[in-house]
Amino acid sequence: MHESHDAVAGHYDHLDRFYRQLWGEHVHHGLWTDASASSTEAVQELVHQVAHSARIEDGTRVCDIGCGYGAPARLWAAAYGANVTGFTVSEAQATFAHQQPVDGPAPEYRLQDFLENDLPDASMDAAVAVESLTHIHPPSDVFTEVARILRPGGRFVACVWMASPSPPQWARRYLLDPIQTEGRLSTLPTDARLRHWAARAGLTIERLDDVTPLVRRTWSIVLQRFLGAVFTDPAVLRTLLDPSESERVFARTLLRIWIAQWMGVLRYGWLVARKPQSSRNHRVEPLVRRLQ
Repeated sequence: MHESHDAVAGHYDHLDRFYRQLWGEHVHHGLWTDASASSTEAVQELVHQVAHSARIEDGTRVCDIGCGYGAPARLWAAAYGANVTGFTVSEAQATFAHQQPVDGPAPEYRLQDFLENDLPDASMDAAVAVESLTHIHPPSDVFTEVARILRPGGRFVACVWMASPSPPQWARRYLLDPIQTEGRLSTLPTDARLRHWAARAGLTIERLDDVTPLVRRTWSIVLQRFLGAVFTDPAVLRTLLDPSESERVFARTLLRIWIAQWMGVLRYGWLVARKPQSSRNHRVEPLVRRLQ
């Protein structure tokens, strides 16, 4: 268990209460394919679109890399009948996930680093990583491990925090580098780096789209909730004012992320890749029309 693993686990365990207060059970962005959608609808829309890209259906064996509190896994089980195996390094997240009811095949939640999994070769139909790839060190190894556990023709869908190809030096110094450090991220890759990792692992990328305009409303909502919590929840204010609180810097990170996404230096990538078939050609389907 390496330092990055411990830092990520400690971050989410320590801020467990605040994450659920600000985000709820789905600790990820919303996807506004419909501008009139509520934040709850947008969050669920992202999970449904991941299912579409991964071709999740009844009986699909899904590996959820960085499953968080298990909300996406429960949705895929209830709405699609998927059999989900989720990995998280946060004990608080795993405990919460195990306590939640599910309407459908019960997901299996593992308190384990995905890179240390013991899943058999070619045992999964799909693998997904919703905003978890950059928490894992090294992220390039995730692609290699995904290629191992996927059956031929299996699909990998990742929602990835990315850096723009050539951000100005000031943006890297005051936005991207602090976001990476304060958010316990191993890196912020460019789309070119993601393509390189996928190719080296033997995966074929079908789509790698920048969908930042469809997700960045998330941070306006989170900032509003955070400011509301500061004035209504004494525990939040105590955390911010406690000089011994190592994770209080995350309050600054919220604003940095909001600025970085609107400036275009922090991007949200939608990656769809597959493990090639050994004996026949694979028909490439476009990403769901509403994301184009």
